[in-house]
Amino acid sequence: MIFSNILIYFVVIPLVMLGCLFLCRNMNQIRTVAVVGSTALVALSVYLVFDFLHLRAAGADAIMLYTGSWMWFEPLNIHLAVGVDGISVAMLLLSAIIVFAGTFASWKIEPLPKDFFLWLILLSTGVFGFFISIDLFTMFMFYEVALIPMYLLIGLWGTGRKEYSAMKLTLMLMGGSAFLLLGILGIYYHSAPEGGQLTMNLLEISANDAIDHNWQYFLFPMTFVGFGVLGAMFPFHTWSPDGHASAPTAVSMLHAGVLMKLGGYGCFRVAIYLMPFAANELAWIFLILTGISVVYGAFSACVQNDLKYINAYSSVSHCGLVLFAILMLNTTAMTGAVMQMLSHGLMTALFFALIGMIYGRTHTRDIRMMGGLMKIMPFLAVCYVIAGMASLGLPGLSGFVAEMTIFVGSFQHTDLFHRAFTIAACCSIVITAVYILRVVGKLLYGPVYDEHHLTHTDAKWWERLATVTLIVCVAGIGCFPGWINDMLHDSFLPIIEVLTK
Repeated sequence: MIFSNILIYFVVIPLVMLGCLFLCRNMNQIRTVAVVGSTALVALSVYLVFDFLHLRAAGADAIMLYTGSWMWFEPLNIHLAVGVDGISVAMLLLSAIIVFAGTFASWKIEPLPKDFFLWLILLSTGVFGFFISIDLFTMFMFYEVALIPMYLLIGLWGTGRKEYSAMKLTLMLMGGSAFLLLGILGIYYHSAPEGGQLTMNLLEISANDAIDHNWQYFLFPMTFVGFGVLGAMFPFHTWSPDGHASAPTAVSMLHAGVLMKLGGYGCFRVAIYLMPFAANELAWIFLILTGISVVYGAFSACVQNDLKYINAYSSVSHCGLVLFAILMLNTTAMTGAVMQMLSHGLMTALFFALIGMIYGRTHTRDIRMMGGLMKIMPFLAVCYVIAGMASLGLPGLSGFVAEMTIFVGSFQHTDLFHRAFTIAACCSIVITAVYILRVVGKLLYGPVYDEHHLTHTDAKWWERLATVTLIVCVAGIGCFPGWINDMLHDSFLPIIEVLTK
């Protein structure tokens, strides 16, 4: 039976939450549904991590575990096919934690709180469905389910130029989806040997190794660019800063923390795994673009004065580093890429949560109009410093582990081209320190800019719960990264195998 597979519940729980939210009549009921549902998702993801590690330790060596496949549309051989490896499990855990934290960050959301949570949970349904899918059609369907709610969430509950930002984001991501759809259809029609049955199952396509090398030259850029748009790859990144700046707090958290990770995950799972020949031949082109993303995003953050724009351009840099590491095509760099996805997801969600909390009190995000907040709201100020230290790679926090793993893996290439770009990417750490320390100095220290700020209160209990949850995870990865490495190790073997054929 379909419901005997644990992975299905990552979609069932959000769907049940949607049904319960329809029946809610007041804010307390809405909050109860959101908290209970998000807590259940965290518990399920934690259980999955422990069970997955136990199965691997017991000798389960299949590429994907917890696999299941149910026929959906027989004429095209489309299945509801699910399965996870260590990378997928890590992404499910990240998604559950950020949905949980985002629920408390939206504790006082106005107006239309019921509608807001309905769209937010629908977005999270798409995210969870994407990470458990191993059928290209199902994966693309959940991908679109995750993208579509963004227009309404930003356009209705956002701030500033929210209509413009929502439309720009939607048009650019839909453009990326068009490239992606063409790539998926091309993969499907070249997925089987001559006379064999066409399939959309990732494992079957890889095993068939039927995609002609000439077609790979065409399909690899299609899929990599399609997913790369969501991963804010230069020059397709311009939707990201505007979208982040206008989105409400929980949407920014989920958007930067999880949704952008669909881009890196998709590039890794579809483009590189299914078209290894083209990946080896064309990686250098996209390595240039992602290298530009890393440095350009960091420099752009230095000249911003809006807190959200600073963090948005920082996300362009950090997500560019994910794609940069994936394109190095070796185990160490790819491990760093997944760690960077986890690290950036947690710390950028923390940043956006804190920015939303500060904005809710000061009604400004301009760092030139703030100062001395350490005296007024010390808890939020200390949390912001911790987030900043994680972003610039302080040892003991998640950013250090992820970035060092990426740079070590990147330096395994001995040619001048790869090493030059690795050195350029390393320099982004210095640039990151510049804009992080600049913001911390202007925002938290010095004289109080506005005497009205003296009347503000520090974080409420629900805000403390959201921020502490994320900080514990950031510190946990930084201090105890070994279990993540153990979970990821076997996941790269089949990918490295097809890359080295």
